[in-house]
Amino acid sequence: MYIALRQLVPSGRKLGSVFFYLAVLGVGLGVAVLVIVQSVMGGFGEVHRERIVDTSGHLDITEGGYPFNGAFEMAAKVAAWPEVKHVTPYAKGFVMARSGNVPVFPAIYGLAYDENPVFAVDSYLIDGTLDDLYDDTVLLSQSMARSMGVWVGSEIEVFSPVMIDRLSDNEMILPRQFQVAGIYNIDWNQEYLPGIICTLRSMQDLYGLNDGVHGVAVRLNDDVDEFETAIALQEALGDRKQVQTWKERWADFLWVLDLEKTMMLFLNLFIVAVAVFAIAIAQLLTVVRKTREIGLLAVIGGSRGGVLGIYCFQGFFIGLLGALIGIGLAVFFLSFRDPIIQGLATLSGTRDTLIRYYYFAFLPVKYEIGEIVRIWILAVMLSTLASLLPAWRAARLKPVETLRVEQ
Repeated sequence: MYIALRQLVPSGRKLGSVFFYLAVLGVGLGVAVLVIVQSVMGGFGEVHRERIVDTSGHLDITEGGYPFNGAFEMAAKVAAWPEVKHVTPYAKGFVMARSGNVPVFPAIYGLAYDENPVFAVDSYLIDGTLDDLYDDTVLLSQSMARSMGVWVGSEIEVFSPVMIDRLSDNEMILPRQFQVAGIYNIDWNQEYLPGIICTLRSMQDLYGLNDGVHGVAVRLNDDVDEFETAIALQEALGDRKQVQTWKERWADFLWVLDLEKTMMLFLNLFIVAVAVFAIAIAQLLTVVRKTREIGLLAVIGGSRGGVLGIYCFQGFFIGLLGALIGIGLAVFFLSFRDPIIQGLATLSGTRDTLIRYYYFAFLPVKYEIGEIVRIWILAVMLSTLASLLPAWRAARLKPVETLRVEQ
């Protein structure tokens, strides 16, 4: 170890060799990119997960998509569980809505709102208030309001499948009139794009459900395991009810988020690989330059394993120090990420594009200590492995031949 460090920082050079600092910087930059990308991707995933829970709850109780009665009695029993925070019965479907001659075919959600609803739509309202949601008013998604050319206070007409079925009986049907009480923006969620939110009573009238609902949404207290609670609720409610967690409902979407994060890690590993190859090339050159010194080590009793260890330890030390510096650089730049992003977006005029297509004005970040430690270990392992070839070449040198060549 002493000889390895003396070669990296030769005597007479207080600042060490240029190779040493370039190698450490290369590894540090690669690790910094990995940590930054993984932290930002983790932040995006965390924001999406929080929004999913905000708009759908932790658990969903249904009967296979079919309407069922007795939902409020069941909801009262579920709300009594210590793990449960809020419970909201709901009904959902599709309708045809129009304003003037502009028809759309949105999804519609009828929610039994109380003081603490599971569906926190009020936090996504950009116009109007949730207090104005009654049986004759609705909330519209922003994209739907734009396509129909309506705003708060406008009137819309809604046709349900039940109304359309009556046409086969030669009945005259009249659309249900609603006033727009608010406009929300949950366009990242395809279930609400475009969408209408109304009261549960309005939805029951539109679909002829009487007292039936399609499901009951459940929000749990913090730090409660949703899977264990789902299993317990399933046993308590019987086989007719299906209790599903939000992770199961959104499994495909969450899989895509995890896949994107994994692919970004894989692609950015090539940056670390470039730095690792640079270490290998530089150490090969070092072995060629120090052939005489390696031969002298063997003459005074140095074993091949010892020579091998010298250069392997150099790679290990470069990776260890470079990874530490890279993590520090990543944390430093991420601490100032918002001013940097806002400045670049302002200069390029893309701030509105970020909000419109990515639904973020600021860059979210989530640090995962386990992931950072894995990146650190990976960088150290790759740097050590990069030193194996130069170390193997140095260990195979024969003392007599090295001394003769140098002389």
